[in-house]
Amino acid sequence: MTAVPTVPLNNGVAIPQLGLGTARLPDEETRRIVREALEVGYRFVDTAASYENERGVGEGIADSGLPREEVFVSTKLRGRDQGSDSAKEALRSSLDRLGLDFVDLYLIHWPLPRLDRYVASWQAMEELLAEGLTRAIGVSNFLPEHLDRLAAASSTVPAVNQIECHPREPQLEQRADDARRGIVTESWSPLANGGELLRQPVLAEVGARHGRTPAQVVLRWHVQQGLVTFPKASSRGRLVENLDVFDFALTDQDLAGIATLADGTRVDGQFPDVWEEF
Repeated sequence: MTAVPTVPLNNGVAIPQLGLGTARLPDEETRRIVREALEVGYRFVDTAASYENERGVGEGIADSGLPREEVFVSTKLRGRDQGSDSAKEALRSSLDRLGLDFVDLYLIHWPLPRLDRYVASWQAMEELLAEGLTRAIGVSNFLPEHLDRLAAASSTVPAVNQIECHPREPQLEQRADDARRGIVTESWSPLANGGELLRQPVLAEVGARHGRTPAQVVLRWHVQQGLVTFPKASSRGRLVENLDVFDFALTDQDLAGIATLADGTRVDGQFPDVWEEF
């Protein structure tokens, strides 16, 4: 079984560096995949209220028979539930669907600046943290100006900022801003939904030098830079493949080649300053 390293968050909680993503998967499929992922060595599962599969995640964890403390679980506050009281109720509802007493990480899914409730939501999440309903709190898709507002209204620094990040959009400026604040950057859509990215010749060339697939090269690109990530997979073989990225290293030449892919392309055109998710 592959040993996945952990990354310390700014409150001392340790998060596995590579986990399982579950976006856009229905409950029954999620249940199977989570169970199989935990069987082959995953110890981190990422979900969200808006994915509408928290029940499947919880059932998969229960099916695994693993002790609760061995599985790191993160979920997210959806847009329509932002606000002081509603954010608190939203986590309790997520916990009910998950069948858990607490999550390890709770995130604001999108800033939704037009709604302008993310500061109140953050302050509610601080209370949820104090109550022990989550071990750490963070944000997703936040830009520096959103983080500045949180800093002005709260002394709690987000543990994580989960952002779209992959070789097409490496997010160098946002990652540097996160690091300056003591925030760990998590990469969502780490393979840019596969497809075109994984067909790029430079990834095949790098993979050939290391005896790895293009997907493994990209996932190694994430973890080697200290990012936390959680690719999706639907088959046991792909689950195993995605986890097998901790016993080789990309060279400076490899990294320079991968850097040529950076063109700012986002997978769904989801820009945090205007994107709305409810």
